[in-house]
Amino acid sequence: MKIPKSTLEQWQVLQAIVECGGYAQAAEALHRSQSSVSYMVAKLQEQLGVELLEIDGRRARLTRNGEALLNKARELLGDAFQLEQLAGSLADGWEPQVSIAVDSLFPVELLVKVLREFEPWARHTQVNLEETVLSGSEDALVEKRVDMAIVSRIPSGFLGDALMDIEFVAVAHPCHPLHVLGRELELDDLSRNLQIVVRDSGTLNPRDHGWLNANQRWSVTSPHTRMEMICNGIGFGWLAEHKIKQQLEQGLLKPLPLRVGQRRKLSLSLVVANPELAGPGTCRLANLIRKVVADGIQLRPLCE
Repeated sequence: MKIPKSTLEQWQVLQAIVECGGYAQAAEALHRSQSSVSYMVAKLQEQLGVELLEIDGRRARLTRNGEALLNKARELLGDAFQLEQLAGSLADGWEPQVSIAVDSLFPVELLVKVLREFEPWARHTQVNLEETVLSGSEDALVEKRVDMAIVSRIPSGFLGDALMDIEFVAVAHPCHPLHVLGRELELDDLSRNLQIVVRDSGTLNPRDHGWLNANQRWSVTSPHTRMEMICNGIGFGWLAEHKIKQQLEQGLLKPLPLRVGQRRKLSLSLVVANPELAGPGTCRLANLIRKVVADGIQLRPLCE
């Protein structure tokens, strides 16, 4: 195994000389003697066989080679500091990784705000986000793939906190044949038309939420794709109202005049997989989710 001739300490001393403007100033900043500073740089140049500094008046300046090498050394010094900070975070109990599964119905505005507020606290914690449909988040919990999940149904053996209710409304394009009928709609009317549903991303206990057992059904994996299809006149479906607010305002979608069942409701809950063993990162992220949901979806500007 090859061992570097130079040390991070030597490069740190060189950086201090350049930033402080001289040997004496660097020695004072590093709380070292000037002779030790001079020796370390001289030894570094000898080990590398390259002149790193030149004296310009009373200031020490980098040579061209010295500038190229110190630029690379700054990256190494930054990595070393991050490594020490990571060690400190781990010593405090912060997990190196936090995994979360989030139901696709959870408002993206809230998710972005949660992650934005979590990021300054978790500089050394990797976040793994799994976006799911229907029972997908439940599977992630049962299979122990995540530390927490936002679910539409709490699986057996887990406890959760209610977060919010999601309102669904039956919609189709304004020119869809169901709207052309010009009257209140019954179940038979819907069963004779194409329904667009989202396929469950879970595999343990998959379910068909909202399907009417219609003769015509198309399944897609993306809720966004389903919305785009319905906006373009392909089929009908129950869509989350907060996801289609703009499309309703723009007239791309119109609620179906159902006599009964036009609106539906589904509750989302937060489940921490193992509350007793949850680390600081998991706990903070869970608390941020609860707080952000309680505060609503008003986002703080990126620049203030």
